Amino acid sequence: MAPPDCAEPRWLKAGLDHIWLPYAQMKTAARPLPVVASEGARLTLADGRVLVDGIASWWTACHGYNHPHIAEALREQLARLPHVMFGGLAHEQAYRLATRLAALLPGDLERVFFTESGSVSVEVAMKMAVQYWMNRGVAGRTKILSFRGGYHGDTFATMAVCDPEEGMHAKFAGVFAPQLIGDLPRDGAALAGLRQLVEAHAHELAAILVEPRVQGAGGMVFHEDQVLRDLRQLADDFGLLLIFDEIFTGFGRTGAMFACAEAGVTPDIVTLSKALTGGTLPLAATLARKHVFDAFWGDEADKALMHGPTYMGNALACAAANASLDLFESEPRLAQVARIAARLEDGLAPCRALPGVTDVRVMGAIGVVELEAMPEPRALQAAFLDRGVWIRPFRNVVYLTPAFVIADGELEQLTGAVRAALGEALLRA
Repeated sequence: MAPPDCAEPRWLKAGLDHIWLPYAQMKTAARPLPVVASEGARLTLADGRVLVDGIASWWTACHGYNHPHIAEALREQLARLPHVMFGGLAHEQAYRLATRLAALLPGDLERVFFTESGSVSVEVAMKMAVQYWMNRGVAGRTKILSFRGGYHGDTFATMAVCDPEEGMHAKFAGVFAPQLIGDLPRDGAALAGLRQLVEAHAHELAAILVEPRVQGAGGMVFHEDQVLRDLRQLADDFGLLLIFDEIFTGFGRTGAMFACAEAGVTPDIVTLSKALTGGTLPLAATLARKHVFDAFWGDEADKALMHGPTYMGNALACAAANASLDLFESEPRLAQVARIAARLEDGLAPCRALPGVTDVRVMGAIGVVELEAMPEPRALQAAFLDRGVWIRPFRNVVYLTPAFVIADGELEQLTGAVRAALGEALLRA
């Protein structure tokens, strides 16, 4: 790591000898910035600098940081019941949350299984899909079809359904159980090719798994809603389950509360996390339609879904999620997303004229500048920090996914920083 700064707090200096950072080569990684406070769309660093956060803490803080309604809900729940085991006991927050989520999702997505991370919610979805066929007495349908450019998590089973070549887990190829990877059907030819692939493997497929509208960690790649309708038809034609991974897209990020509802497609299973608690606590949910749940319903014990995280349905996290849903009901979040989309389009459009920029695209509160090649990452990061913003590019994209409550001036600071920093880096190159 880079040498320490004299302004670093003692806890950071001491802790760096013991912490293991995410997605980082620890020997060469830049030192993380010590954050001591957050408010709205801003982060305060230990040295007094204030940064406008363009990432909303990996797309979670949809209401901004420290929203008073969520904070009050957490204080009340902490005083009453922080956590209780979910096996054999029940508490109001989880049961209310399950009822509300079932009402918000389309169709009969009515059964909710809580976990504590997005990756695990996808693991549970895959487990549900495979056991669905086992419980119905159909042998051999154990594979999941997912797509190139896709990302579904870092746990063992989810690594197998991420992009095997462009993703982060190529080193593990051949270690986990192989799944089936195809190309998203973005046009007629691709759809025909996918249909041939499914027809050849239908006897061993349990489900199709897709990120609706946006492949997030795969490069913020968008696709039309027709892709989702085609996948629904394909799944129905071959009797497969359809799983939507809405961990990134759920709760307004693409402009609709849920991508599946806006597309007019009801998946058989959907996974939620990220913004579920408004960026406060870890929580995820896997929702299943009635016919999926019915395959587990019976007198036979071995038909049950044998899964149960220790902190399943954590009361504090569920209280935060209920408070977050209150805010979607009482404050104009989707209108704010529409406003952000318009400002992102205006603010990032000039980047199209820069050399080395291959695309500028916006969907909801997601703005993306795609490059032929990423400029020197540390220099680019430093240029963003010099302009008072926190932006974390990856692969060949610089992207913005701000809090929905971000002020117009803060959003202009973000897009202005992208224009200026990229302009300097690309013109210099």
